[in-house]
Amino acid sequence: MSDRYAQYERLAIDWPADRVMRITMNRPEKLNALDGKGHREITYIWRDIDMDPDVSAVILTGAGKAFSAGGDLDMVKANTEDWEALIRTYKEARDLVYNVINCSKPTIAAINGVAVGAGLCAGILCDIPLVSKSARIMDGHTRLGVAAGDHAAIIWPLLCGMARAKYYLMTCEPITGEVAADIGMAVECLDDDKLQDRAIEVATKLAKGAPIATRFTKYALNNWYRMMGPVFDASTGLEMMGMKGPEVIEGMTAIREKRAPNFDPKIDF
Repeated sequence: MSDRYAQYERLAIDWPADRVMRITMNRPEKLNALDGKGHREITYIWRDIDMDPDVSAVILTGAGKAFSAGGDLDMVKANTEDWEALIRTYKEARDLVYNVINCSKPTIAAINGVAVGAGLCAGILCDIPLVSKSARIMDGHTRLGVAAGDHAAIIWPLLCGMARAKYYLMTCEPITGEVAADIGMAVECLDDDKLQDRAIEVATKLAKGAPIATRFTKYALNNWYRMMGPVFDASTGLEMMGMKGPEVIEGMTAIREKRAPNFDPKIDF
């Protein structure tokens, strides 16, 4: 393994096939929830991959029973209290989306179990998202009390249509693996025990293809996302604004107490 990946602690790296790199979010005791370090790593590893001549295709997955359970609530709390932490999170949230989009290597997500937050952001932005029948995809921003920032506005309407995107992003209703494949959020839904094999099969096929033609095709298609850059920037800015408001405090408390949030319905703007 190249020394360039030795710095990554929350991400496990292996090579399941020739020139195929697999990134595993590796915090199974926390369902692969991303703390501050994990958030930075999943944001910036794509730059290393883009520059690595030994990588022709990439698989992103999660260890154990989950893909990623989202962000660590301690990180959210820090954002509500510390201006510098909030600005750092904003920069990483912005960089994560653009780094995945701009990575020239073809990417495959093998989404198993719960998929929320920054992990889901990277997974759904991969070129070929594959899901297992156990997958549960959810954007939980509004339940937390902040706008659906991160990746949602840039890609969900394109994948599943504006009406469905609004429904799922505003209600935080989870999407099963089978439904995700049916509505266009994923390419295929597979039995859990077949997910990794299928991801390796697809990655190997891409790794053996014409590299320049494949990467140029990806670059051109990803201009659909780049055109939505101002929409994404607005959504992420509004998400960060919400981190300084009252709703995120109630949302965070409700999650910790494992209850439904009780937001004030009288707030208007």
